[in-house]
Amino acid sequence: MRIGRWTRAGREEDGFIEDAGVIPFPDALTVGDVLAAGLGALPALRERAGHPVAPLADVTLRAPLSPASVRDFVAFEEHVEGVSASVDGKSEVVPEWYQAPTFYFTNPHTIAGPGETIAPPETQRLDFELEVAAVLGGAGANLSPVEADAVIFGYTIMNDWSARDLQSREMKVRLGPCKGKDFATSLGPWIVTADELERFRDEDGFLALRAEVSVNGERYGEDLVSNMGWPFAELVAYASRNARVVPGDVLGSGTVGNGGCLGELWGRGSTLPPLREGDEVRMTVEGIGELVGHVGAPVPAPPIPPARPRSRARAR
Repeated sequence: MRIGRWTRAGREEDGFIEDAGVIPFPDALTVGDVLAAGLGALPALRERAGHPVAPLADVTLRAPLSPASVRDFVAFEEHVEGVSASVDGKSEVVPEWYQAPTFYFTNPHTIAGPGETIAPPETQRLDFELEVAAVLGGAGANLSPVEADAVIFGYTIMNDWSARDLQSREMKVRLGPCKGKDFATSLGPWIVTADELERFRDEDGFLALRAEVSVNGERYGEDLVSNMGWPFAELVAYASRNARVVPGDVLGSGTVGNGGCLGELWGRGSTLPPLREGDEVRMTVEGIGELVGHVGAPVPAPPIPPARPRSRARAR
C-alpha cells in the first residue's frame, strides 16, 4: 500500500494513494495517526476507507509526513570515498566508518514535497543527494535488528539538498554539517509500506532497489540501494541505542554511490556545474516512485559577526 498527503480543491487531505486515485483516511485520521497505529492496523483501515474520490492527476501531492525527527546516515562506502575529496580535500574512507553506521540529525521543519521549489542559501556549490529513507511506525529503545525491522512502516525517496561550500567550512569544526544541510530536505512522493518491498529484499536483508537521479533530463548517477554497508534494520537498531525511536521518525540511507550526488563526482574529477536556479532534479527509485524538486532563487541571510577572541587567561 501507499499512503501520503495531498491538496484537493484547496483542502489538505491524508490517505491512501492508489493507481485509481486518492482515498482519504476515515475519521479525519492523519498520516501521523496511522504511523502511530502501526503497519498491522493498515488493512482494516483500508477496508473502512472506501473508494477513490479523485484521480491522482487532479491532486497536488505534499510531503508524505511531518517527521518527528530526521536522521541521515552515511551508509554507502563509495559515496564516502568520493565526496570526502570534494568536501575535505582528501579521498578516503576512515576506519571508523566501518565500525558503526554514523548519522547526523537534520531539520524536520524544512521538509519539501514532490515538485516543490527549494530556496537555498547563498552558495556556490549547491548539490542534491539521492537517498531512500525508512519511515517508522513503532517505538522502542535498544532494539535488536530483528525488533528494529518490525518498527519500519515503509519507505520514501529523500533528497538531502546540500550547500557543499558551507558544509566544508563548518565540518572543519568537527561537529558535523548544519547550515550546509538544514535549509531543505525533500521527501516523497508517498510512503510505500514495507511489505510492498519485500520482493526486493536479498538474503542479507538489503533492499536491491535500483535508484537513479537526473538533472534537467540528463542522468547523473545510478546505484543499487543494496550497496549500503548496513541494511535499514541495523540503521534503526543503531539509532535506538541508548535512545528512543518513535513513529514518524525518518532515517535516511545516506547518498547512494556511483553519482548519487555532485560532491562525489567532483571528488572524482567531474567538471559538472553546481546546481543553479531553475534546475530540475528528478530521482527515481524502483518500487517506490519518482521525486522531483526544483531549485529556486537563493535567499540572503542577515549577517552574523565572527567570534570575538577571548584570552584564555581571562578572569571571571
